[in-house]
Amino acid sequence: MPATSYPSKMGKRIPVWAFDLALAGALFAVSAFELVVVRPEGWQWALAINAVACALLAVRRRAPLVIGTAAPIVLLSTALVGEKVDDTSAPILILAVSIYTLARWRRDLRGLIGLAVIALGIFTGYRTSGPRVNDISDVFFVCALLIPPYVFGRVVRRLADQKALLEDREELVTREAVRAERDRIARELHDVIAHSVSAMVVQTAAAQDLVRTDPARAEGVLRDVADTGRRALAETGRLLHVIRDDGDELGLTPTPGLADLDALVAQFRDAGLDLELELDAELPSLPAGIDVSAYRIAEEALTNALRHGTGTVSLQVRSSGSGVAIRVTNPTADTRTSRGAGLGLRGMAERVSMLGGTLAHGTTDGRFELAATLPGDPS
Repeated sequence: MPATSYPSKMGKRIPVWAFDLALAGALFAVSAFELVVVRPEGWQWALAINAVACALLAVRRRAPLVIGTAAPIVLLSTALVGEKVDDTSAPILILAVSIYTLARWRRDLRGLIGLAVIALGIFTGYRTSGPRVNDISDVFFVCALLIPPYVFGRVVRRLADQKALLEDREELVTREAVRAERDRIARELHDVIAHSVSAMVVQTAAAQDLVRTDPARAEGVLRDVADTGRRALAETGRLLHVIRDDGDELGLTPTPGLADLDALVAQFRDAGLDLELELDAELPSLPAGIDVSAYRIAEEALTNALRHGTGTVSLQVRSSGSGVAIRVTNPTADTRTSRGAGLGLRGMAERVSMLGGTLAHGTTDGRFELAATLPGDPS
C-alpha cells in the first residue's frame, strides 16, 4: 500500500504530494543555482528544461513509468542548447530521482523498460555529440548513473512491502486477541447470568412456600429476587455488546472473583514472582460481572509482571466509591528486551471499556504501573 504521508521532526505527518513538490522544488533550486553561478552558453534554455523535468517529478506517483522515463528524456535535450550546458552536474540528481521512481513506484518490473529507453537516449546522444571519441568507459559511466538508483528503488520497494505485510499481520493478531478476550468476557457473563437466574428460581420457590406461613419473610425473599433480576438484566445488557462464541457452553469451572485473590497471589508466588498484596479489608459488594473482570485484570497484570518485570511486584486492590480500583507496579528490565506484543494490555482495555471503567499504564523512573478502575453500579 503506498504511503500517504511521511513523518516529520515535529511529529506531524507530511502529505506525499507536499513531499514530492518540495523534492522537485529542491532539485530545481540546486540545478538553477549551478546554472546561474556557472552561466554556460545557453543556460537560460537549460534552466527552462530543468524546470520542466522537475515539474514532472512533482507528480511522479501518478504515472511513475511515464514520468520516470519522460523527465530524463527532457533533460537530454539540454545537449541541443549548448555543449557546456550538457556538462553541468546538478541534472544527475534529477536523473537519479527519475530512475528511483521507475523502481520504487512500480510494483512490477516494467520500470526496466523506462530504464532501457533512458539508456538508449544517453547512448544516442553520445553517438551524435560530434567529434568526441567514445569508448568502453562511457558504458561503465552510464551504468554507474542508471543502475544504483534503480537497485536502491527496488530495495526500498521490497522493504516497504514487507513493512506493510508485517503491519497487516500485527493488525490481524491484535483483532484476534481482542476477539478472544471478548469471547472470554462473554462466556464469563453467560455463566454469571445463568447463576443469577438459577438463584432467582430457587428464591422464588422459597417465597412461594413462605407467602402463606411467613409473609414478612417472603417479602424479603422477593426483594432479593428483584435485586438479583436487576443485576442479571445489567449483565445481559453487557453480554449483548459482545460477540458470543457458541463453543464451550457448559462452563463447569466456577467463575472466579476478588474473593479468590489470595489463591491467585499464592499461585504467582509459587511461579517465582516476588509479590506484595494490599487488599482492603472490606471491599464493596460488586456485581458478578464486575467481580470476575476485576479478577481477570489483576491476573493479566500479574502475568505481564511475571513475563517482563524484575524485582518486587506490588498489587493493590482498594474500594473506589461503589466500585474497585486495581493498581499493579513493578520494576522493568531494559525496554529493548522486555517489550512484548501488548496484546494483554489491549485485552484489558477492551474489558474495562465494555464495563465503563478506566485504564492507564506507563513506565516512570524504571517502574511500570497499571491502574484500572471499575464501577460498581450495574446500570
